[in-house]
Amino acid sequence: MIIVTGGAGFIGSNIVKELNNRGRTDILIIDDLKDGLNYKNLRGLQFIDYQHKDDFLQTIEDDDFDGADIDAIFHEGACSDTMEYDVNYMMRVNYEYSKSLLHFALQHRIPFLYASSASTYGSGRHGFREGDECEDALNPYAYSKLAFDRYVRQVLPEAKSQIVGLKYFNVYGPQEHHKGKMASIFYQLYHQIKETGAARLFKGTDGYKDGEQRRDFVYVKDVVKVNLWFWEHQGPSGIYNCGTGKAHTYNEVAQAVIAALGTGHIEYRDFPEVLRGKYQNYTESDPAKLLEAGYDQGFHKMEDAVKEYCDFLDKGGYFEYGK
Repeated sequence: MIIVTGGAGFIGSNIVKELNNRGRTDILIIDDLKDGLNYKNLRGLQFIDYQHKDDFLQTIEDDDFDGADIDAIFHEGACSDTMEYDVNYMMRVNYEYSKSLLHFALQHRIPFLYASSASTYGSGRHGFREGDECEDALNPYAYSKLAFDRYVRQVLPEAKSQIVGLKYFNVYGPQEHHKGKMASIFYQLYHQIKETGAARLFKGTDGYKDGEQRRDFVYVKDVVKVNLWFWEHQGPSGIYNCGTGKAHTYNEVAQAVIAALGTGHIEYRDFPEVLRGKYQNYTESDPAKLLEAGYDQGFHKMEDAVKEYCDFLDKGGYFEYGK
């Protein structure tokens, strides 16, 4: 059996779908469906069981869960709202929960692959290399992820089983509807253009011109490939960047969506005051450590991925069961 936390979420559901494509349906999905939307991501997936995240946590903390038949844990579940400022809540959900699951995996020697975040690089002024010298946090979400990365680094030297943390850069692709305002810029622009004909981007800030803020955008299919490569190849434990290594401007993103849809134009709106000092204007993964680990599967070209994603959204935007 394989456990996927956050299996009804964006990246988690894509991992489950690819496991299905590879013939694995003996999957236990852990999640919380209270928002009433993410259950839709489950409709196209094949899995053996579902359990609420709190019930699962209680089970493993009571050591009532037999870990002998678990092949891997993909820990994708988290509160990913960068506008959530209840630090106690964020640490409980993203840090304490992750620690409990990590120690369960270590106790039973189960490969543990978890979602970290490029938000742990803060403003990015020190670069994007894995390690303390580059890391910082601009909001509680980022800090919760950074705190767990630092905890993992303390545990790694004594670990007897695989632990892999992946610092996801800006991920986009199928099954992100439920994320609302936290959905990718690609999803937002697709719907903006469909509804109004305009792709609305932020005006310049902090020395950047209109729409020229740059991010390392990574297709969710590539994120899944990296996860499964580490598990299937028993890749070395550690914390790795998961990004393409090439930043694109928001203007380039908008042009890619416009090209995919065959219509649309760009408009600029004022930069939100609430985001000043908390916004990453530039991210670009340093892929050196990932490549040194042996990963050789590459990444999609952005324009090709955007076209595929827009076509997928045109068809409804959800996976189909058994297909």
